[in-house]
Amino acid sequence: MKPPSTARTLWNSTVGKKAVMAVSGLIMLAFLVLHMLGNLKIFFGREDFDHYAHYLRTIGTPVLHQVWFLWIERAVLTVAFFAHVVSAVQLSRRDAAARPTRYVHAARVQGRFTTHTMRYGGAFLLLFIVWHLLDLTTGTVSAKFVEGHPYANVVADFDVWWRNLIYIVAMLLLGLHINHGFWSASQTLGGQAAANRRSRTKIIGTVVAVLVTAGFIAVPVGVMTGLVS
Repeated sequence: MKPPSTARTLWNSTVGKKAVMAVSGLIMLAFLVLHMLGNLKIFFGREDFDHYAHYLRTIGTPVLHQVWFLWIERAVLTVAFFAHVVSAVQLSRRDAAARPTRYVHAARVQGRFTTHTMRYGGAFLLLFIVWHLLDLTTGTVSAKFVEGHPYANVVADFDVWWRNLIYIVAMLLLGLHINHGFWSASQTLGGQAAANRRSRTKIIGTVVAVLVTAGFIAVPVGVMTGLVS
C-alpha cells in the first residue's frame, strides 16, 4: 500500500490545518488592507474613484490581457477562502470531539466568547461576502446598479440605511475576526514566543483590525453624512 504523501499527512494533522488556516488568513488580510485603501479613494471624488476601478482591470498589461490580473487574484482568494473555511470547520469539529463536556468554570467564559465570535461571526461574514459580490460586483441584488459606474453604485448603495447597517455590522465582526486571527496566526507560524513578543503581536493585531474596520466603515459613513455624494 502506497504511504500517504507529505502534503496529505500535514493536512491531516492539527498543526497542518492550523498552518493552512493561518497562511490563508494572512493572504486574505493582505487583500483586505489593499481593498480598504482603494475604497478610501472615494473621498477624492468621482473621477479618481472611477479611474482607480478602471485601473484594477488593467493591472499587468500588456504582459497580461486586460482583466486577467483580477481573475488571477480572484482565483488565489477563492482558494485561500475555501482553505480557510474548511480548515476552520475541521479544527472546530476536532475541538468539539476532544471536549465532549461543556465548560463549567467562569475562567472559560472569555475563551467561549472568542470561539463563538470567530465561529458565528465567520459564518455571518461568509453570507455577507456572497451578498457583497452580488450587490456591488455583479449588481444582481441592486436595482440601481449601473455597469462601469462604481462611484455612483457605491453612493446609491449606501444611501439605503439597512444596507449600511448590514455592512457596518459585518465590518465590526471582521475587525474582531482579524484581531483574534492575527494573533492566532502569529502563534501558529511563529511558535511559542516570549511574553513581550506575544504582547507586541496582540497590539499589532489590534491596531490592524481597528484601522481596517475604520477604513471600511468610513465609506458608508461618508455617504450617510454627505461627505461622499
